[in-house]
Amino acid sequence: MIRKPVDIGDPHRLYTVTGGRSRGEEAGLDLVTLIVSECRPTEGMQSEHVRILELCGHPTAVVEIAADLRLPITVVKILLGDLLASGRITARNPRPSAAHGDAPESALLKEVLIGLRNL
Repeated sequence: MIRKPVDIGDPHRLYTVTGGRSRGEEAGLDLVTLIVSECRPTEGMQSEHVRILELCGHPTAVVEIAADLRLPITVVKILLGDLLASGRITARNPRPSAAHGDAPESALLKEVLIGLRNL
């Protein structure tokens, strides 16, 4: 199997998109954090910010935003940090499981797995 190099885009474009920053404000964003727009795009906004606000009319995961924009996660987190700091978006982290007792029983999980394999 031949491995292809990961295409992270033109470095000059990424530098421009982030304003030369390699790290944003750490807002506790991870891949599954849900992002929701709090306003509509305004004239003069950076095109990537506009696209994020359009995408996030409903809760959208950070990883989905990165895939749609075709940008690396680190770049998307910087852009989201900008929008979060300006109050244009809200970030919601997934709720952790309250206790081990909330997890489904292993027998149920096995039945689901068998059903998926049979598809």
